[in-house]
Amino acid sequence: MASSLRTKSFVFGEGGPQIDAVSHWWNDVDESDEWQRGIYYALCAAYATVSIVAIVQLVRIQMRVPEYGWTTQKVFHLMNFIVNGLRAVIFGSYETIFAIKPKSLERVLMEIPSLLFFSTYTLLVLFWAEIYHQARSEPAQKLRPAYFICFWIFMSVSSADTGAEIAKLFLAVVSFCAALGFLLYGGRLFFLLRRFPIESRGRQKKLYEVGSVTTICCTCFLIRCTMLAVSAFDEEADLDVLDHPILNLIYYLLVEIVPSGLVLFILRKLPPRRVSDQYHPIR
Repeated sequence: MASSLRTKSFVFGEGGPQIDAVSHWWNDVDESDEWQRGIYYALCAAYATVSIVAIVQLVRIQMRVPEYGWTTQKVFHLMNFIVNGLRAVIFGSYETIFAIKPKSLERVLMEIPSLLFFSTYTLLVLFWAEIYHQARSEPAQKLRPAYFICFWIFMSVSSADTGAEIAKLFLAVVSFCAALGFLLYGGRLFFLLRRFPIESRGRQKKLYEVGSVTTICCTCFLIRCTMLAVSAFDEEADLDVLDHPILNLIYYLLVEIVPSGLVLFILRKLPPRRVSDQYHPIR
């Protein structure tokens, strides 16, 4: 079945014997049903693992603070569970997904988890922005409505009937904006925490958390931006096609699986039983 679905093959430029050997190996892997099956099932297993970790962490948080409703922390872990679970299902049934006609429907199915991933991690930017402005005694009431308005515009444009190249360029721009958001508010919050007294409780740990998450998320969204922009102009670097398993493996490892796993590990600490003022329920 896989051989009948191939539409594109990744081709390296002309080069020396080493480049030719790598090109030959790359194309052999791309055209191999066994390699495709192995890589896509490996992606399915990796996403399923991250999804399980996220839901386990959500259950642990709920058991620790059952008296509080849907906090930002709980929503973040729930969204991670949904996003990674959807990706696991998609790559677990990759032959069916990549065979869907018309191709626009396949593109929608592949982009839904990307949109949810974007909303999941920009939720962290919103949370940091609220903390930053509240710490400086600045009004923060308009941040949440502005976030939902921007997200609504983002979803409206993403669901519009546009060409694949335009959709990729739009997602590339949005990914770049997300990277800037992490850099802006992650950096502001980091330097705000640095001004706290050294003996402040939890200061060093919060510096590590904010600095690490900012670096990871900013990097992953910049990589996503670059790869989407390249694939929009170069069909040989197209993502989400059956016969580009290596490219898909590299892409999804760098922009979703590894960042999600690292962020969940960094934010693994449970909230205290007596929740601080900064642990806000979502209203």
